[in-house]
Amino acid sequence: VLREWPHSYAGFFADTEAFLMKNAKVKLCLQASLMNGDLLLEDCNPESDFQDWSWQGDSLMNHGTQSCLSVVGANRVQTSLCGSTGYTSWDCSNSLLSPLGSSQGYLVANRKGVALNSVGGLKAQWRDVADRSVCEEKAEQDRYFPAALASTHVYDHTAGNMTLALGIGQEELEELLWFFRREDPSTWNYSVLALSFVALILGLLLLAINIVRNRKRKIHMYREAVQTTQQAELEAKQALMPVQEYSPAELQKQEPVLQDQRSGEVVVQWKDGTVTSLYTE
Repeated sequence: VLREWPHSYAGFFADTEAFLMKNAKVKLCLQASLMNGDLLLEDCNPESDFQDWSWQGDSLMNHGTQSCLSVVGANRVQTSLCGSTGYTSWDCSNSLLSPLGSSQGYLVANRKGVALNSVGGLKAQWRDVADRSVCEEKAEQDRYFPAALASTHVYDHTAGNMTLALGIGQEELEELLWFFRREDPSTWNYSVLALSFVALILGLLLLAINIVRNRKRKIHMYREAVQTTQQAELEAKQALMPVQEYSPAELQKQEPVLQDQRSGEVVVQWKDGTVTSLYTE
């Protein structure tokens, strides 16, 4: 029974991969009950531990209740403690489950849950969610079980014999340990230091380029602002200066008057266009 096996064997069985038991006919999964050991058929839920089953040798253990699938009475099936009086081993072939060494029939699905029945068919076939037979799960577990038994002989020795598990000799292991112990990390340290200096120089170069570009941009913006200001001031001055227009006849009329003027003479030009001297001799 499971509780009487060595600790290393029980640990192996506890780590066996769990699977769901889905009936091929009703497409529901076998679920254990924590209260009274009854078995139900519910919608498949991979997250439920009460629908997780695993082969423990020839028995089927539920991970939610930590109890095994057992036969009670003539054809009733429920879960009971592994190793108890009602503990049952199961034979599996062609997706059919039947009590080992008994002719009571097969584990079939019915309206109330599951029971033993001599009639096979789809109701007696059990598969996982990947549509693999539960017998394939048992065959896989049987294939790894001898390897687990053999591995216990290795881990029961002292730490000095752990080289058998690694597949190398004691001398080769000591040589590897000495190599890694005396390995000089100076090359790696110098490489990291050189890369740090390169990164520092590159960062300073990028910083200088950014400063020069920002300075040129600010100078260009300042010059544009000065030009804009000067242009605005020039336009404002031109707008304040009156423009006086003269016709060609007026220009010809003013020319002889300007020629007759003498230096120091004060003349007045009236609105009608006549020019007179302010002070006469």
